[in-house]
This record gives sequence, structure tokens and C-alpha cells, in this order.
Amino acid sequence: MTWTLMRPGRRFPWCSPSSVENNLPGLTRGDFTVTDEWPESRLAGQQPAIQAQLSVRDGLSAIAFYQEAFGAVERYRVGGTEENRAVVSQLSVGEAWFWVADESPAHGNFSPQALGGGSVRMLLIADDPAERMMRAEAAGGRVVYPVSEAHGWLLGRIEDPFGHHWEIGRPLREWPPAY
Repeated sequence: MTWTLMRPGRRFPWCSPSSVENNLPGLTRGDFTVTDEWPESRLAGQQPAIQAQLSVRDGLSAIAFYQEAFGAVERYRVGGTEENRAVVSQLSVGEAWFWVADESPAHGNFSPQALGGGSVRMLLIADDPAERMMRAEAAGGRVVYPVSEAHGWLLGRIEDPFGHHWEIGRPLREWPPAY
């Protein structure tokens, strides 16, 4: 199998052949190619999207928490091995995708633990918010406030073991409401 590593516009200088060989043990130059162009088929029909990237301490534990608490599926991973413990992973919950990465202060990526709190809340929309909250708490999350009705939503909040706050809920009526 040959892997193609894409770095459009050279925004990813770490994606050089020598860097790949150094960071992904076992791969040699015959195993991959590097390109600066996205294949057209990769872009066809895609709409703009935003995916959060959560910086955490102990990325491997964070991945395990999100899988257990939210049923997340890991879609992509770099690192997280004995040789390279730092991990970057893309996860999905239903149709929603997000990234988890070990904090890297040298690159300006700090976890909520390093900052003394986070600046973003994640919102997980679920058919049964109370069940998801119980599952997250059982996996190690801390309930900030239990599920209740607020602002037209059934909504609760947990803090995950890595300092990120997750509101878990669903709208109680058609959403968004008419202006």
C-alpha cells in the first residue's frame, strides 16, 4: 500500500519525506508520496465545515474517554505509540467530527488544565441527554449542572477529565426558532 500525504499550499511543513520517516517509524520513502495538491475528487461537493480541535493532556486517555462517554469513533490517528506518545486523532459522534491532540505549548496549543479553564464549550446534541450525561459521568466526567429545561432546550453540562465543558442536550421544539 502507498500512502499519499497532502499538504496543500505547504501549510504543513512537517509533512516532508524526512519528517514522515522520523515521526512514523516503519514507513520508508517507497511507502508514501507527498503532494501539495488536494485531489479534485476529495473536494467535489464538499461544503465549508468547522471542526473543533481539543488540546488535552494525555491524548490517549482523552480518546478512550470520548469513546466510552459519547460513543465516539476514531477516524484518524497520528502518534500515540510507545515511540511517539503525543497523539493527534480525529473522532466522530454521529455526523459530527472533532479532533483531539496532546497539548503543545511550543505551538501555542494549551489544554484547559494549563490555562486554568477553557474558552470554549462543546455542544453534543442527543436524543436522550440524561442517558448521555449518566454515561459521561460513569466514564469519569464531572456534572457541572444536571439536565433540565433551559432556553427551549433540555440541557445539562459535564466537565470531561481533561477540562473541556460539554453541554449535552436537545431542542424541545423546532430549532432554530423563527426570528
